[in-house]
Amino acid sequence: MDISASQVKAFRDKTGLPMMDCKRALVEANGDEEKALEILRKAGAKTMAGRTDRETESGRIAIFTDTKRQVSAMVELLCESAPVSNTEEFILLVNGLAEQLATGPGAKTPEELLAQPFPGKPNVTLKQFYDDLVNKIREVFRLTRIIRIEGPCGAYVHHNAAVGVLLPIEGTNIDLGKDISMHVASMRPQALSEKDLDPAVIEKERQFVVEQVKTQNANKPDNIIEKIVDGKMKSFFAERTLLGQQFVKDSAKTVSQVCDEGKIKIKEMIHWILGRLT
Repeated sequence: MDISASQVKAFRDKTGLPMMDCKRALVEANGDEEKALEILRKAGAKTMAGRTDRETESGRIAIFTDTKRQVSAMVELLCESAPVSNTEEFILLVNGLAEQLATGPGAKTPEELLAQPFPGKPNVTLKQFYDDLVNKIREVFRLTRIIRIEGPCGAYVHHNAAVGVLLPIEGTNIDLGKDISMHVASMRPQALSEKDLDPAVIEKERQFVVEQVKTQNANKPDNIIEKIVDGKMKSFFAERTLLGQQFVKDSAKTVSQVCDEGKIKIKEMIHWILGRLT
């Protein structure tokens, strides 16, 4: 079957793939664009199968909140390069993933989410859009993390899309929840409260402080040394826990005090930094 240059050009404009690849696919599919598109997808998947070991050091974190249903979702989509992460189509994809996770039936795994429809795109799944974009750009993508929170939730994504925070709360002051989410992104606490810190980290710090205080106060009795150690540990907890930190918008108050005044309780702190799983 003869394929006209105008057909090839139109198909190329639709897929964004090289002209000769588009022509070969159209010829093989006898001019059927849907079949040709599937041929290109399979060829692209075969090409990318040999590139799975590539590093994915760039990407974006996206959050979507369904305010009526009080459901929030956050996703992390990684790629190989910063220029790709800033393209319109990549941003559209990661935002679509977050929106579907929040507004759809939910998903336990990235694969389950990708199988669902792309919001606002009839007859297109997230996986089809994902695969087509990978095929067009020829970079490795990884949908590494997804989470959905039901109920009131503070949320914040930094302007560079490299930091995302969700704070499920008890209470109705969502604006305060957002402000504290911004605080988390800025101050990077290690845990929500003292009880959420790793006991091994606490013990290691206490041992260090004890040795330091004993060295600096060799002539003081043990009960005084113990009080000094306790004071230093309080400072340690205040610096590393969200509730103990001074609130960035009002340094005269701790985050815990601000929560009490705003009549909210933070149930959990979900703090993602792009590409860091711990």
